[in-house]
Amino acid sequence: MTAPQSTSAALPVPGIPGADQPHTEAAASRGADFTLLAVAVAGVSMSAPLIAATAAPALAIAFWRNAMAVGVLSPVALWRHRAELRGMGRRALTLSGCAGLVLALHFGLWLPSLTMTSVATSTALVTTTPIWTTLILRLRGHRPPALVWAGTALAVVGVLILTGIDMSTDTRALAGDALALAAGLAAAVYMLLGAEVRRTATTTAYTFVCYSTTAVALLGACLVSGSALGGYDGKSWLKIAALTVVAQLLGHSLLNRVVRGLGPSTTSTAILLETPGAALIAALWLGQTPPAAAYPALGVILTGLALVILADRRKRV
Repeated sequence: MTAPQSTSAALPVPGIPGADQPHTEAAASRGADFTLLAVAVAGVSMSAPLIAATAAPALAIAFWRNAMAVGVLSPVALWRHRAELRGMGRRALTLSGCAGLVLALHFGLWLPSLTMTSVATSTALVTTTPIWTTLILRLRGHRPPALVWAGTALAVVGVLILTGIDMSTDTRALAGDALALAAGLAAAVYMLLGAEVRRTATTTAYTFVCYSTTAVALLGACLVSGSALGGYDGKSWLKIAALTVVAQLLGHSLLNRVVRGLGPSTTSTAILLETPGAALIAALWLGQTPPAAAYPALGVILTGLALVILADRRKRV
């Protein structure tokens, strides 16, 4: 699997009407992608506060958000985009299914880690996704520019400023740390698989196959672990529905939409904004006082993201 390749923008040719049109269209497309990326990050930032406010098992919530998303996508994918599903090809279908399994693995690894180690440590370790992404790209023969490494490292430092990290020597806590770290790796693989599939498949076709696979895998995990799949009150169901719309359909789906144009490095680094975003949303919605480090952490993460974006722009010129 490789990162999506972007066609270099054509330089304008003086005196030839419309010669700068490809450059203008490319710039407009990237501008739209960054706007959608901002919406996606805002969507996934709602995930933690909504899960915290929902009286249901975390693994069951993960199942329902994917199952409900499939329910919403089914009429669109099976009716309006049926030809796209048929035209995906065996390779794209296989990779989409693998992405769904890896996404389920991400949930299955990270959610238990929250009960085994500190939330701060779990959050810090699971957000190593962009580091894993860059390392995997390097192992596959890509040579990320120095600015990508610097920006990724700086963005992760921003998360550490906010969450801190308290590495315990307790066996259970260490196991939780390992699960969170593995969940970050799973998220990187999910992002890279999505980037590869999106080279040839539409967002709707890919997300339908991916979320369907994730839902089936998480259903099995819930049945094995004994997580209650029902019996919640009305408010909990409303919050799960809101989580589906905001974090899954807007958050994850838009990330899958923009990864084709922005690439996995920029997209995965931007996801680090979820941590301070969730803290600020929790402050506004749940009345929790945001940590004093939330604002400087946000600035550091944004600076790191800017370096990754700058490296990508230089590569395109």
